[in-house]
Amino acid sequence: MRVIDRIALILVIIGALNWGSIGIFDYDFVQAIFGDGSALSRVIFTLVGLAGLWCISLLFRNSDHD
Repeated sequence: MRVIDRIALILVIIGALNWGSIGIFDYDFVQAIFGDGSALSRVIFTLVGLAGLWCISLLFRNSDHD
């Protein structure tokens, strides 16, 4: 697994845990840490979204060649 794949996977996991905390506890860790609607929060959410798109490619890769 390449470094970028691992970084993307970590960001997706962080995003999933954050969404889980929103769904279960109605608490948004990203907004709490970086500020409600702040530019940094938007950057974090954007990076998590891009990481999710990147991880789609993991589904279609042949693991024999990685």
